[in-house]
Amino acid sequence: MIVKRLHESGIRAEHAYAAGFASIGLSVLSWCASHSVEKKGEERADRWGIFVGEWAPTFFGLGLALATYEK
Repeated sequence: MIVKRLHESGIRAEHAYAAGFASIGLSVLSWCASHSVEKKGEERADRWGIFVGEWAPTFFGLGLALATYEK
């Protein structure tokens, strides 16, 4: 049902894959920014990087679901 609605709204598998790769880059950027800007320590930077990094598998999974639906 969710995949059908995403497809009907114009989102394709390529969009989800691109979002997955972008979230990997954003994870590295957020880790670097948190590590250098905040004085909370490396543990806080690791948490930011992991939080954003968890989005990638979700986007890749949606991409696979949309690719299957599009066939």
